Amino acid sequence: MQSWLQTALQPSIVRRALACAVVVGAILIAINHGRAILDGELSRERILQMTLTLVVPYLVSTYSSVSAVRLGGRKPSAS
Repeated sequence: MQSWLQTALQPSIVRRALACAVVVGAILIAINHGRAILDGELSRERILQMTLTLVVPYLVSTYSSVSAVRLGGRKPSAS
């Protein structure tokens, strides 16, 4: 677990995950909450939902990057 976290906290992985979270999260927020934002309907619940909308792509990108780094040069096994 410690090795996984050390890899996840590498600056290149954090930068990639943040970029993914900003781009993908902004698109999803616009799709899912755009009308409410324009209408000024920003409740605590909606802000929490929007925050989670940013966190999920960050976590997915981090998981994917760490998995790729940990696989390293290994070739996928033939199935």
